[in-house]
Amino acid sequence: MGQSMDIQHLKQLVAEQVRHPYLAKFIPEPVIDEDKLVILSSIVAHTSFSQSRKEQYIVTTMLVQIALDTHDLVTLSDDDDNSAMVKKRQLTVLAGDYYSGLYYYLLSTLEDIPMIHTLASAIKEINELKMEIYYQDVRSFQEFMSSLKKVESLLIQRVASYVERTSINDVAGEWLLTNKLVREKESYQEGRFSPVMDILMSSKQSIMGESQLLPYVDQTIQMNIHRLEKAVSQLPIHLNWLKSYVDTTINLKYYDNHVAEEG
Repeated sequence: MGQSMDIQHLKQLVAEQVRHPYLAKFIPEPVIDEDKLVILSSIVAHTSFSQSRKEQYIVTTMLVQIALDTHDLVTLSDDDDNSAMVKKRQLTVLAGDYYSGLYYYLLSTLEDIPMIHTLASAIKEINELKMEIYYQDVRSFQEFMSSLKKVESLLIQRVASYVERTSINDVAGEWLLTNKLVREKESYQEGRFSPVMDILMSSKQSIMGESQLLPYVDQTIQMNIHRLEKAVSQLPIHLNWLKSYVDTTINLKYYDNHVAEEG
């Protein structure tokens, strides 16, 4: 598949695994994050594994990520007490568990016990971090952002360590945190569920109100973009295709929407 594995092919492989006709009747099919697929493909593309094993590592890691992300979509609002919302919530939990089960099954067919341990320990640590983020009072904005970055990137960084391709780790951390903040801000502004923004505003210590929060999040996004550009510039030469992809993404997704506003 060349330097970068075929992202659309990988996306199709993941989609085939997560498609479930009963769940699809009640909850949206999970979004498959192409940026995460790009990062994962860049990690395994230059390893000595067979093509099928590379694909298996990517698909199983994405299933874990989708399971973690799906559980985050479960709302606990008092407004959700009607039967339809309760059923949707229960099915969302079930879907997350279903995707988790799929990844265990696929890895068991590989008989790759070290990889199973790698992903399982990452899941445990991510869930512990989420408990700290969602159920403990936020002590500082910077500490919250540091924890959120770990939640977003730890799984992929552990896989990179496992296959000894860690040069991508700084890029993954900045890129995935930036993506998360942009998505959460857009959800909040459109009146949709945004757990990150809710936490920052509902903290008992009241870190900041809405009028302060949005500009602060924008400023954080800008700082992350600058750090991302620096991290990308330091990638090894065999990842030039990734540099090009990230540079294009930054220009299309971030500068058009944020830097231009400050113009």
